[in-house]
Amino acid sequence: MTVYCRGCSAILSETATDHNKHCACNSLDVYDWLSDLRDLPGKHDIVEIRFKNTRKGFYRNVNKLILKKGDVVAVESSPGHDIGVVSLRGELVLEQMKKYNVSPEDESLKKVYRKAKPADIEKWKEAISLEIPTMLKARQISDSLKLDMKIGDVEYQGDRTKAIFYYIAEERVDFRELIKVLAEEFRVRIEMRQVGARQEAGRIGGIGACGRQLCCSTWLTNFTSVTTNAARVQEISLNPQKLAGQCSKLKCCINYEVEVYSDAKKEFPDLTKVLETSEGKYFFQKADIFKKLVWYSSEPGSGLNMVSLGIERVKEVIRLNNNGKKPVKLLEQTAMQTDVTIEMNDVFSDDSLTRFDDASRKVKKKKKSRKKKNKLKGKRNDKKQ
Repeated sequence: MTVYCRGCSAILSETATDHNKHCACNSLDVYDWLSDLRDLPGKHDIVEIRFKNTRKGFYRNVNKLILKKGDVVAVESSPGHDIGVVSLRGELVLEQMKKYNVSPEDESLKKVYRKAKPADIEKWKEAISLEIPTMLKARQISDSLKLDMKIGDVEYQGDRTKAIFYYIAEERVDFRELIKVLAEEFRVRIEMRQVGARQEAGRIGGIGACGRQLCCSTWLTNFTSVTTNAARVQEISLNPQKLAGQCSKLKCCINYEVEVYSDAKKEFPDLTKVLETSEGKYFFQKADIFKKLVWYSSEPGSGLNMVSLGIERVKEVIRLNNNGKKPVKLLEQTAMQTDVTIEMNDVFSDDSLTRFDDASRKVKKKKKSRKKKNKLKGKRNDKKQ
């Protein structure tokens, strides 16, 4: 069986790869965990069809075709027909429709015509091969017209009668002249679709700083707003180069653990308060939220006389200060310093460059060096005599 990988012109054999697994060109794939159950006849006549990158749609199987995941089908389009790949069928399609607020009774759902014929697939492959040259040529045309826009991707319809141009623009762009030039150049119907920077990154894909595929191109469907306040809650360094993703916007993963940090911080007292003792005042420096430790120093903005406290001790000192009392000491600094030195020694011993060296070899090297020194000394003594 041959598997067609939409988004590139690759045609893969099933022995080489499993089409149910994620592929770089199969974005936002859904695992069908009900695939081993039989469908009741006539109950589920809607299937999910995927096209290039993140574009998917729901189509009605009016001809009662026996379809399975990975089948290439010809579907209704406007105008003509399009070629897509079945990405989901059965009970899970209804769950996906609920997710995207699409009603199964919607009469505007388009139809699945047939399974793709060899002639359909050949024409589809030709259309795919034209997408990159068309995108590069369209960029040259938009530059010549001096339009403030970027064409990020091009998708041809399966029958090569229409091409969708995805573009990014900061402001409103009058591309009527561009459409005329593109239609004359490529002899197809032109459709322009504006996308944001995040949507473009999801369509194109890539590898993130974590070493994995971008979330927006694999599983993330809804783009929620990300603010620097989420980074502050997690005490992440506000470095624009590290906080920005490939879309030049704040990384979506900054939002993943904000709620966990917010819940953990509820147990902490007001850390902006200055702790007063008989020795002097102590100012907040940093906190370890999950270890429930807080560091204070005797100078604001400085690590001088740094002391680590548990949050219970901090609450106790604040309570005493509110009652007009001052503890004698914030904490025994000697105990704290010994703990820190032990911890630092352990850390550096684990990361030592020579931790894998054999100790017996070191002893042998020392013995050899001693023998060499003794020989040299004996030779010098003989010469003097």
